[in-house]
Amino acid sequence: MDLDVVFLGTSASMPTAQRAPAALLVRRGGERLLFDCAEGTQRQLQRSSVGLPELEEVFLTHFHADHFLGLPGMLKTFALRGREETGMTVYGPPGLEALFARLRPFVGRLPYPLTLVELEPGETLERGEYRIETFAVDHGGTGLGYALVEAERPGRFDVSTADALGVPSGPERGLLQRGEPVTLGDGRVVASDQVLGPARPGRKLAYTGDTAPSPIVVQAVHLADLLVHEATFSTEEGERARETFHSTAAEAAEVARLADVRLLALTHVSMRYFGPELAREAREVFPETVVPRDFDVIEIPFPERGPPQLVKGVARPEQAEQRPAAAKPL
Repeated sequence: MDLDVVFLGTSASMPTAQRAPAALLVRRGGERLLFDCAEGTQRQLQRSSVGLPELEEVFLTHFHADHFLGLPGMLKTFALRGREETGMTVYGPPGLEALFARLRPFVGRLPYPLTLVELEPGETLERGEYRIETFAVDHGGTGLGYALVEAERPGRFDVSTADALGVPSGPERGLLQRGEPVTLGDGRVVASDQVLGPARPGRKLAYTGDTAPSPIVVQAVHLADLLVHEATFSTEEGERARETFHSTAAEAAEVARLADVRLLALTHVSMRYFGPELAREAREVFPETVVPRDFDVIEIPFPERGPPQLVKGVARPEQAEQRPAAAKPL
């Protein structure tokens, strides 16, 4: 099951010529989950090699304009494309319904179902093979971080042991791999733990949105394969970071170090910086740090297959030329 993150917007507060404001697309298998939807997000998707998919779920971290302002336009675009039956669910902290009450005159009536779900820190959305956990952040008001946490996977199947036990090739081995016992032709019962190694961990991806460094965040993102943490400022602007409930690159790196994550990706970069200077500062604290640009992708393999990897520019607009043409607009 592939899992990766497409960075659609990595700027803080306002767009620049090189960076759009906050938006992050998580792709897990055939699922597409959008976290934050700043101004221009739908155009970032349309420009990219990803295209604008029929998104069904959007997760907002908080209600500052640089994290949700692109959502009304995206909702209208889906309507203009003729969407009717496929619903959209928007998740966010308390205040989401009040926000949409104010946006309703701009959004108008939609031809497809729109569901709003307000979440509190500590809630969990169960998805079968994975879950989405919410956690509190420190941004001077109501806000949420999100962690996508996969369930443990069965251990590796020991073919030689299965052969020795007389388990035939075929459906029986599939049942054992799924953790179910099987009864052999001679009446013997073989349990899955007889042919499976230790359970293997799933993957964990955490996204903070905007936050000052917080022990709650450290606990919530513990052992994440990838932590996407804001780093609006450098240490030189530490006082400004504290005033605005943001983090410096060094502070985000300290969160990653304490949480023992595998890879730290810094985002929400102020227009004061190009990126490399924040990376240098963070790497003094936590060496496994990257500062993605718009249209970069981080691939997250299963732990036994290696660490997460930053792939630069793989979703850049020029890659979109290789994508089949989209349906004609109405």
